[in-house]
Formats: sequence, C-alpha cells, structure tokens
Amino acid sequence: MLKLLCAGASALALTSSCFANDAAPTDKPQTARPQYVIISFDGALHLEQWQRSRAIAEKTGARFTYFLSCVYLLSPETRKAYQAPGMSRGRSNVGSGYSREDVEGRLGQIWTARSEGHEIASHGCGHFDGKDWNAADWGQEFDEFSNIVANAWKLNEIEGEPKEWQDFARNEIHGFRAPYLSTNKGLFQTLAQQGFAYDASTVSRGPALPKARGGVVRFSLPLIPEGPRERQVIAMDYNLYVRHSGGKEKPEAAPAFEKRTHDAFMASFRKEYDGRRTPLQLGFHFTLMNDGAYWDALERFAGDVCGMDDVKCVSYRDYLAATQKAEAPPAQGGT
Repeated sequence: MLKLLCAGASALALTSSCFANDAAPTDKPQTARPQYVIISFDGALHLEQWQRSRAIAEKTGARFTYFLSCVYLLSPETRKAYQAPGMSRGRSNVGSGYSREDVEGRLGQIWTARSEGHEIASHGCGHFDGKDWNAADWGQEFDEFSNIVANAWKLNEIEGEPKEWQDFARNEIHGFRAPYLSTNKGLFQTLAQQGFAYDASTVSRGPALPKARGGVVRFSLPLIPEGPRERQVIAMDYNLYVRHSGGKEKPEAAPAFEKRTHDAFMASFRKEYDGRRTPLQLGFHFTLMNDGAYWDALERFAGDVCGMDDVKCVSYRDYLAATQKAEAPPAQGGT
C-alpha cells in the first residue's frame, strides 16, 4: 500500500506566521562564497528510494539529509514499542515498517548512507501534528525517537548491530524537521534541551539564510516561483503534487510536471548562483508522486548543478560545519 507522508505546511493556504525572517546579504557574490544546495528527504521508508537516492548521490557527488520517522524501525510485531504523546500505545499516522525483513533492510540502508557521508536526522516517530503539544509532549516524542533508534536491532531481534550504532543513535542525530512543518513554542523550547543543533521546519519567502535562536539554528524551506504564472509554492515535492494535480495521481501528465518542477528548481538556483548565493533548500519524500515526476526532476537537477564550479550539494549538518568554520575568528598566536 502506498504511504504518502504529507510533511508540508498546507499547500493551499499559507499565513504570515509560517515564514521565517528572510533577510539576506545584499552584496554581490564573491568568488570565495560557494552556492550551497541542501536536499533532504522526509520519512525515509521505501528501500528502493534509499537505494535510488544513494545512487543519485554517488553519481553527482551530493550528500543528503534523511529525516527519519522512527516507526519505520519497528515491524508490525514490535510497533507497540512506540508511545506517542496522548495516544494509545503503538498508534502512528504512518504505520510502521512492513516486516522484520523490511526493517532489517532499512537499518542496513541507514548505516550504509551514514558511512557514505550522508546525514541521518529526526522526523519524530509517528508523524503526528504537534501544533497542540507542549514542551513535555515534544520531549516525550524525542525520547521515544532516541530509544527506538538505539534499540531497533534488539527490539526486532536482528543480528549484526554495528558496534558504533549506540553512539550514532544517542550522539550523532542533531537535526529535526516537524511533520507537516507544524511548529509551536513547545517545540522550540525543547529542541535545545534535547541537544538539537538545528530545526528545518519553517518556511521563508524565498531562499533565506538560517538564523540561530535559543541555541538552535533554524532553517526554512523557501517559497519559489513555479509554473506559467510563476505562483509561489513551497520547494517540496508534496506541495508541487498538490499544486499540479490536487494531490491525486495523474501519471499521463508526469512528463509535464517533471519539466515544470525542474524549470522551477533551476530558475531559483540560477537566481541565487548569479546573485546573493543564499543556500537553496529542496525537500522530498520517499513516495513517488505523479509517477515519479518529482524524483525525476530531482535527479536531473542534481546532475545539472552539483558538479558546477562553486556549487556544494551538502547535508544540513555539513552546511553548518562549513559555514560555522568559515565564520569562526582566527586563532590568536602566542608571543
């Protein structure tokens, strides 16, 4: 059964409260300033899409961020290990892994992607809309995520847990994107307490520089112009799917949707590459909507831009590492 992870703010109604401060430098680009492209995936369910995304990365040199939903590390038999805030044990908006064997394959894909330099980040567990959760609720969800990821091999009685897995699960996952891009004060109060370095759940009017608030860096998916009338849409496949076909499959129109998407990505990229060089962020899911039109556009786009001079297609983690290092003051020499 096809699972659609609608991890986007409403594609049909956006209010000013959705937007981050999108101020950016107005000076012209300098040769030393690269154009960053940050591509991410929400949910990270289907093994075929793990394989395809890694193949795209190998071909183009890109590195991605995978926002993992932790219920995909539970089988139907172990799904009750998850307890969402205010929900019955085992309940999830997106089900679980399909089987023990499916979970085993996903654990292998996660570990391989990590070894290849990709980032594994958090999308929470059960894909619930947390707009009404308080800080304690968010804390519970984050604790559930950490415990399930750390114990996934044992919970599912799968052999071969890498010796570094526990350190990875407890200490390496520092990024978060909220399901449905739904945030509130409770979330932002809890992120720093839980040790997150960044959040990628907000939306901005065009590409925007991230901003540090309350000890956590906030990234925003941009609105970009798309289609013959260049109407603004969140740069995420689900929102394009709703724009193009009302959230219903129209495979016969897939080539046209792929072209529109690629054109929109390239126009936004070119504006930044030839201008301020603000990082361009694009979001995807592991669901092939409209017969794969959006993944086809992604594959073509990554092939077009990731090998260009002064372009770096990186994960959120690596973007932060590179830019924070660049901005650090020089060490003071001794006398």
